[in-house]
Formats: sequence, structure tokens, C-alpha cells
Amino acid sequence: MALHKQVCGERAEEVVSIPSSGLWSEAAQGLPRNRLGDVPLSADEAYQLVSDQLMLDGNARLNLATFVTTWMDPQARQLMADTFDKNMIDKDEYPQTAELERRCVNIIAHLWNAPDAGDATGCSTTGSSEAAMLGGMALKWRWRARRRAAGKPADKPNLVMGINVQVCWDKFCRYWEVEPRLVPMAPGRYHLTADQIAEYCDENTIGVVAILGSTFDGSYEPVQEICAALDDVQAQTGLDIPVHVDGASGGFIAPFLDPDLVWDFRLDRVQSINASGHKFGLVYPGVGWVAWRDAEALPEELVFKVNYLGGEMPTFALNFSRPGAQVCAQYYMFVRLGFEGYRCIQQSCRDMATYLSGRIAAMGPFELITDGGELPVFAFKLKDGVGDYTAFDVSLGIRKWGWLVPAYTFPKDCEDVVALRIVVRNGFSRDMADLLLADLERATQYLTKLTAPLPERDAASFAH
Repeated sequence: MALHKQVCGERAEEVVSIPSSGLWSEAAQGLPRNRLGDVPLSADEAYQLVSDQLMLDGNARLNLATFVTTWMDPQARQLMADTFDKNMIDKDEYPQTAELERRCVNIIAHLWNAPDAGDATGCSTTGSSEAAMLGGMALKWRWRARRRAAGKPADKPNLVMGINVQVCWDKFCRYWEVEPRLVPMAPGRYHLTADQIAEYCDENTIGVVAILGSTFDGSYEPVQEICAALDDVQAQTGLDIPVHVDGASGGFIAPFLDPDLVWDFRLDRVQSINASGHKFGLVYPGVGWVAWRDAEALPEELVFKVNYLGGEMPTFALNFSRPGAQVCAQYYMFVRLGFEGYRCIQQSCRDMATYLSGRIAAMGPFELITDGGELPVFAFKLKDGVGDYTAFDVSLGIRKWGWLVPAYTFPKDCEDVVALRIVVRNGFSRDMADLLLADLERATQYLTKLTAPLPERDAASFAH
């Protein structure tokens, strides 16, 4: 309060005395929207007024559209509050926060079977979108260096990936002037497969992106088969094309639930991997991670040595200042859960996803696209000829009970597929699953009656 009085002078006494009702004060009658208010408010009143605005948001726990973590231990929340003021970039001033980041990178590299996980090459980011872009930059720089060393032009780079990639890869290609070579979907094939690779690759291909968990349906792309196809390309053409694995979600699922699935640095062709700590890494947003196979896979010219706030430090990022809270929270989760804790949580999520998908498939109106047996994510659609309503109607119908389940069309060549998708995250209980199933069944029954031919309608049956 002393600082408040120093800034506001005698006026501060008036500010402190403002009631904290948030209901009847002058400010409550007109919150500032496009310009600052004339006078300050008490902290309690400002909190109440903003909190009231946020009541209009959906309930994050009922948001089955998002992959992002919506629940953490109270102790983790406290740790994040304690460390929001630490600037992650100030490694000389906050050396222990930097040490926790280093430990996290090594732990993650070990999970991904990096050759030297004790001294791994990687970093934290604001999310896996930034991490993906850093991985893409390394691919482009290494390709360009090879082309220049061979005396060849380096002005037409391309990147091969399935059309199901997350939008961050479209952004990468546009921002860094790389041609996106998007492999299309086909009926029944909704992600990149090995047999499609060869025709899209040439001497200007900086790499192939394989996704461990498509956002459209939760399915894994066959990374090992894709790498084997690229081995054949090299044998036939001499082109040595690296792979980046976008493990935004699967990077924190497969190590615990699918240990025999070979998708990571066990494959020599995989040069870099990104993942979201704030998805199945179980941390509140936003934190991502990227690791390279070894130091050679990250071009030295991309790493800046910055003399800042007392010491020289290396940095490779698209931004600069950011809080250390999420990195501290990630380390907390690693300490708190260990391998077995993560395995149990991820298995519980997968079990809940397959339980839900099985029950939904048995309802009648729906058929599954995926069943949640890879990522704890599954997509389903209405069967042909079921009622005169759409997946969008179903999505809207269950929203009245607070459930946020997205409906969306698939990309080019599969636009006729209109899917609903459910993401099962830590904290989604069996009781919540059963409530969702009951509400989904009520919504579809209502829509069936509502869209029935007029003679079959009974106004009494519309009571809902």
C-alpha cells in the first residue's frame, strides 16, 4: 500500500476506502473497455469486476475440445504463483530456474531415447508451436548449408507433411518462405503414410514432418515406416532427408504407454522432436519442449550468445522474456509423478477414452473414426441416414449442459467427413464420462424427434 500511496498521494485514501462489492460502485456501472478509467480502484473491487466478466467463459474442465491441461495440484498452482516473477531469459540472475530447465530437457531427451540424454541439446518454449518452428528452422539451415557446400541453389526449399498438420506448420512455411508440400487425405486414410512419401520429396526437401497424434482424430502417423520409406528414397536417389517428429501430444503418451513403438531418436533419420508440456506433459499453459538428436543437428548460427544482465548466455527462441513458472511446474510434475505416475495417469486417460468411444459407438446414431487407443482422443461421426440433423447440431445440443465438444469438417478431399472429437485429459473422471454420455444421448433423442416428419411429432415429447 505504501507504493500505492506514493503514486497516488492523498487520492490513495479514497481508493482504499472504495467498497469491494463489485455491484454498485461507479466503476461497476461502466467498466473501461477502450480507454483507461479516470480513477484507480481497490484491488478487491478490480478483482471482482474482472472475475464477473469471466463468468461468461465456458468451464475449462468441461472443454473436451482442448488438448491443454485444465487441472493441476494446488501445490503446483502455488509453485507457479511463486515463480511467475522469474524471467526465464535471465539465466544469470535465476540460475536455479535455468538448472531446472536443463534437467527437464535431459529428462525429456531420455524419454525420447536421445543418444546423449545426459547432456541433451534442447530448450523450453512457450508451446509446441514455437518448438516446431525451431525444429523447422534447424532443418532449413542444415539443408541450405548442404546445398551451398555442394555449389547448388538454395532458394526453393520445401517441407513434406500430411494435410492434417497443425496450423503452426503452415505458419512456419509462410514465415520462413518454405513451400509446404501437403500430402492429401483420402477416404479412410486421414494422415500421412509411408507409401505417399517418395513422390513428394526431391533435392529441395528440407525434411518430412511426422505427427505422433493427429489433432483431427488422435491417430499416430507411422514414423518408423516413414523413415524406412525415406531410406528407400536415399538408396534410389542419394537424397538424405531428415525427419522431424511433431509429438505435441504423443511425445508425452508413447514413452509411457507404447514403449515398443519405435518413433523417436532410436530412428537415425529422426533429427528433432517437439512436444507440449502443457498438453499431456500435464502443466498449465504455456510451455513446450524441443530436443535435437545431438548438438550437430542444431546449427550453431541459430544460437545467439547474448551478453545480458551480468553474463553471456546462449539462446534459441522466437521471443525473449517469459515467466519461469511453467518450467518450474514441469519439473514439479516430473518430481511429483515419476515414470510410474505418468504411466498411470496416461493409461487412465486412454482407458477412459476407449470406454467413452465404445459407449458412443453402441448408442446407434454414431460410428467411430478412431477409438482413443493411441492418443486418449477419438473422433466420431453420424452414420449416413441418421435423422435430419448434423454433427454441428449435436455439438450445439450438448453445449446447453456446458460440454464443449467440437464439430468440424476434414480437409480437402475428405470435406464430406463431419466429425466430433473428444479429448480425455487428466482429471476427467468416470462420473463425468457417464454424465457426458447421458447428455449426448438426450441431445440426440431430442434432435431425432425435432427433425422427424410432422405427423410423427408430438409436442409433449419436446419437453426437455
